[in-house]
Amino acid sequence: MQVRVGYGVGVAVQAVVLTAVLAGCGQSSDGDRKASASAAATATADGAGGKGTAAESGGTVGAADSACELPVSFAVARHWKAESIDTGEESAKASDGPDGGLSKALADSLLRQGPVTAACEIDAKPAGHIGFLRVWTGEPGDADARSVLRAFVAAEDNVSEERYRDVKTGGGVAGVEVEYLYTSKLLDETKKERALSVATPDGPVVLHLGGMDTEEHEAMLPAYELAKRTLRVT
Repeated sequence: MQVRVGYGVGVAVQAVVLTAVLAGCGQSSDGDRKASASAAATATADGAGGKGTAAESGGTVGAADSACELPVSFAVARHWKAESIDTGEESAKASDGPDGGLSKALADSLLRQGPVTAACEIDAKPAGHIGFLRVWTGEPGDADARSVLRAFVAAEDNVSEERYRDVKTGGGVAGVEVEYLYTSKLLDETKKERALSVATPDGPVVLHLGGMDTEEHEAMLPAYELAKRTLRVT
């Protein structure tokens, strides 16, 4: 079972240690929703979000001197904040928690989905949205982008209406993209998600966009499209 959270991966892993229970894409208070809606208007004016608008670049990730060193590089939307995920460190923190092995197992399930492991998360909150653009990486091998993506989606419980298609990034990288619906049993809510998978000499890479709900997901699409449009192998 894939554990789903609405916090950053690092924060969520610490929450595992304290509670041993993590939920869906998280529940936000009405105050958070109102704050997000207000900030989103500003972000859209900046070109950082909003359905139907083009996201303005605020830098890139992927290079060794960037926030996240990855097998690929791409532009990050203005105001979005990228942070590298050290899975070994997060797993070790969970092991030291009061529940020991149980906390570590839950943390590991959060940090891994199918054949790939969390490597970088780009927080949309500074741009006025509730959600993340996450990058997952795998080990080098013969697995193609489509099989990796199918395994990634299969590892996420309660998905439906998957639609796969071949794509090519603006950087000339061939890949496979999927749009699907995810249903949280805890929250009894269904929302849109999407992901892009590419193969590189250093292993597969999956770029995933979730969001608190479908409205937030669609508002963050310009940032995802900016990443896809600029993605290239490093």
